[in-house]
Amino acid sequence: MGWLQRLFGMEKPEDAQVNPEPTSYDASAAAGAEAVPPERMGFNGEYDQSGLAKRVALAFDEDGSLDDINNLYVAQTGGTVVLKGSVPSQDILNQMVSIAQGVQGATDVNTDQVTVDG
Repeated sequence: MGWLQRLFGMEKPEDAQVNPEPTSYDASAAAGAEAVPPERMGFNGEYDQSGLAKRVALAFDEDGSLDDINNLYVAQTGGTVVLKGSVPSQDILNQMVSIAQGVQGATDVNTDQVTVDG
């Protein structure tokens, strides 16, 4: 079971992107509309309250070496990615932090609630 399925109960949407371009608004249809904040951007640039956490989960899904990690959860507080749970080694945690930092909108990665089993 992938990260998106386990954490959010969803399959990867078609054309989902870890770092999408913000949705472009038609000026006549949405005059004065504000751009979607990076931490609230969904898979295709649309607004999503949990967009950053979902895109981090997608990034983890796209890295085959993280498939067997089942005790870690991804949340977000604004632009901060919050990892909670346990990982088998510090190296894997470092890899996950690096991946999460590479997701557009991530300003920090909090690992205070992660334990290293190894």
